[in-house]
Amino acid sequence: MSVGVQFPDSDSSHNPSVRLVLLHDAQGKLLVLLPVSAMLNLASLWTLTGRKLHAVRADDAQRFFSQQGLQSEQGQQRLMQSFPLLIDSSLQGRIEFSLCELTSGLCFDWQYLLAAEQDVQFGAISVKPEYEHMRRQPKGGEDEVAITRAVERFTALRIQQRLEDTLGLPALAPTTQKIIMMRSDPDSGVDDLVPVVRLDPSLSAQVMSWAVSPYYAAPGKVHSIDEAVIRVLGFDLVVNLALGIAMGQVLKVPEEMPRGSTPYWQQSVYTATLCELLARRIPLDKRPKVGLSYLTGLLHNFGYLVLGHLFQPQLAVLSRYVEANPHLEPVLIEQQVINVTRDQIGGWLLESWNLPEEVYAAIRQQQVDEPEGDSEHYARLLHLSKQLLRREGLADGPIYELDPALYERLGLQVEQVDGAVAELVSSQEELNELTRTLSRARA
Repeated sequence: MSVGVQFPDSDSSHNPSVRLVLLHDAQGKLLVLLPVSAMLNLASLWTLTGRKLHAVRADDAQRFFSQQGLQSEQGQQRLMQSFPLLIDSSLQGRIEFSLCELTSGLCFDWQYLLAAEQDVQFGAISVKPEYEHMRRQPKGGEDEVAITRAVERFTALRIQQRLEDTLGLPALAPTTQKIIMMRSDPDSGVDDLVPVVRLDPSLSAQVMSWAVSPYYAAPGKVHSIDEAVIRVLGFDLVVNLALGIAMGQVLKVPEEMPRGSTPYWQQSVYTATLCELLARRIPLDKRPKVGLSYLTGLLHNFGYLVLGHLFQPQLAVLSRYVEANPHLEPVLIEQQVINVTRDQIGGWLLESWNLPEEVYAAIRQQQVDEPEGDSEHYARLLHLSKQLLRREGLADGPIYELDPALYERLGLQVEQVDGAVAELVSSQEELNELTRTLSRARA
């Protein structure tokens, strides 16, 4: 279960302007104050303090700041005097603060009155996130340039030929290549798919496992691959899940992930399922292809696997940054720390592997305010699904206020969206079993 963080609107006079963060290391705990929308710069913090401080786990912060004793003014004042304080230099000179700890939602006013015995330090420990880079429409070739620069800066690789040939990525298996070709060919169908599945023992076993899973609830027994594909699962689902397995075999889920985060493939399956449920409720004249909607959700975070492959040493640092800045989209942190994002890398690699344009373009544009092209509805559907899952505690990342125009552009009513979410929540047990099946296929 993910701990949701409501993103505060710092432009509103009714909201706090300063964020309170609890950090710790072997020497003890430290409280940090910085502007509410800023990113805590751990590199500067570590240099300034000479300590490798990390944010406490989200669930630990939730328990600590939700204590009954901290709900009173007296308890809040004791809190601010109980630990050493590190205050961002941009706040120097201020006496009164409106504070908020984002994980627990604890907010209170505090007046800075230096006690003789209290350890207080000021320093430049925050940076302003580059929202513009995330929200604007990417230009052709821009992603590859950014990836190349980041790879050359943070790894020993020197790009001398085509980028995808120098990254050390395993080659796609012949079965995977055939499935990608089918996924990209609108004329392909079950007659093309069944022979490919039959020739791959591992894939055949998985297809039969999916066909008898509780989530698909096929009536009667399933006796053959033909039956599993034609009667139970269908072309789109088998192709999409097969691609998901193939991608997982090419790149493993990194061991160094933010603590307490939702398991990678569980989040992928939930996002894919909700994208599909929402797509089916969109009017026919606006409806994106349901199968591609599912695949977009399944692979929406694939760039994170590539980050783990290319930037393994940096991924541990990125994870600590994400933990310390739960109010920021991870791609903002990636842009600041390594100058390239999972969305850029994932979109570029899936394009180089010849997946459908609707999929890789939507993944590349999932944070863009105004997505363009044939992927427009897929990108919006993905953005909506991620936010809805975060509200249910089923996905990681900050929670934003959804623009009502997003529903209108997709042709969805609030009741339809609520119904899709309710259907997914009611199927959690079956979806978790499907996720375990997929995870075992990647072992």
